[in-house]
Amino acid sequence: MDSSSAYTQIVVCDADTGAVLRQGYAPHPVDPKAADADPQAWLLSLGDAATGGLLEGVQAIGVAAQQHGLVALDQQGTPVRDALVGNDRRAQAAAADLIESLGGREAWAQAVGSVPQAGHPVAKLRWLARTEPQAAQRIAAVLQPHDWLVWQLLGRPARMTTDRGSASATGYWSAGSGMYRSDLVELALGHPCALPDVLGPADAAGTTPEGLLISAGTGETMAAALGLGMRPGDAVISLGASGSAMAVHHEALADPSGLITSYADATGLHLPVVHTLNAVRVLRGTAEMLGLDDLDALSDLAMKSTPGASGLVLLPYLEGERTPRLPHTAGTLSGLRRESMKPEHLARAAVEGMLCSLADALDVMRGRGVEVERVFLLGASAGLPAVQAAAPGIFGVRVVVPQPADYAALGAARQAAWALGVAQGTHSLAAPPLWPEPVVQVLEPGDEPAVGQAVRQQYTATRDQLHPNAFGH
Repeated sequence: MDSSSAYTQIVVCDADTGAVLRQGYAPHPVDPKAADADPQAWLLSLGDAATGGLLEGVQAIGVAAQQHGLVALDQQGTPVRDALVGNDRRAQAAAADLIESLGGREAWAQAVGSVPQAGHPVAKLRWLARTEPQAAQRIAAVLQPHDWLVWQLLGRPARMTTDRGSASATGYWSAGSGMYRSDLVELALGHPCALPDVLGPADAAGTTPEGLLISAGTGETMAAALGLGMRPGDAVISLGASGSAMAVHHEALADPSGLITSYADATGLHLPVVHTLNAVRVLRGTAEMLGLDDLDALSDLAMKSTPGASGLVLLPYLEGERTPRLPHTAGTLSGLRRESMKPEHLARAAVEGMLCSLADALDVMRGRGVEVERVFLLGASAGLPAVQAAAPGIFGVRVVVPQPADYAALGAARQAAWALGVAQGTHSLAAPPLWPEPVVQVLEPGDEPAVGQAVRQQYTATRDQLHPNAFGH
């Protein structure tokens, strides 16, 4: 089950082969853009998605869910208010306050592998303590969405559980030490509260009265990595309005710059993640500027240009930027000459600028010893011909574009099969069951990798000239 911010997706898979047997879907009866959500709406959506005998014959369930949500419970296990969801940005000042309270970004990175952002549950707790003190005083336990759903499916047992992946997204659990920092919860909330037990990747959270095994569950990011079958050397570039790069790594990374967020994955390894504020919004903005109807038209226009866009460079920092840390800057169009002032070159520069920015995110991780040998390119824009033409050369590695699927739901199912196999004594704790890799389109760097390198060099030279200290050099 994948309970995202907007819907529930269920896939029923064969535990041995991973073959998808049945699927179910239902929207959440809430506004996905709202900052608050009634957790019961997630349960209603889950029930709607599971109708029609969908779960007949199912032996185990894995739950993936939206990350960075906060479900705050009182002594009786009742939410003290609606859940605060991941896209809530009201805690931005609270996050800055917490950073200062502990002594800066480096102190947080060393403590838990991440620096508080508005979305982190630790920042949400501080926000509640400052703005809704009466509700905050009643908080006796805190869960994230997947923790709460697992607890509900098991009939609200005395023991609450989570997994390494979700715990690493809280801002008060360290992926490096595998331990909670309860003092940081108290720093944020003003008093201690109960936290869920952190299960191992193949552990079961429990069994329902009907005999269904419920696995540990995890966050959507970690579940998607498991569904894709990611292994060390693999990275994912996600193209949404904003962008992200994540990779599988053998150790947690403490990054004092705060550019890398060190998550744990759902297999016992780690998922360093680097975010950018600008990705597909750059393409949409350029399409609007050029009077184009959609991104397909932008891609067609960009394909009429050539690599390097006739010297035109777009630094795509339209909303400021997080990587590099340039929160108050704006985008820049450079290299304007008479021959470069053509629509097709601007379209190409937008595609290359977006991809070069994400290549910068990959390089942040490479600079900390993370190997990147293959890149999964995700998002609807990954199918654009102009993106596919430019990405392998700019990233400098093989790029694979998986067929569309809910990889978070598939990852949750794979985790459930793993926990079931361990419980039945038919599978090892060491690694999840081997399911076939997703069907992908493979894009090679090509016979002339120097072309992609030249595009990167042109972009980097422009970036360093205008923002010489963007990456501390």
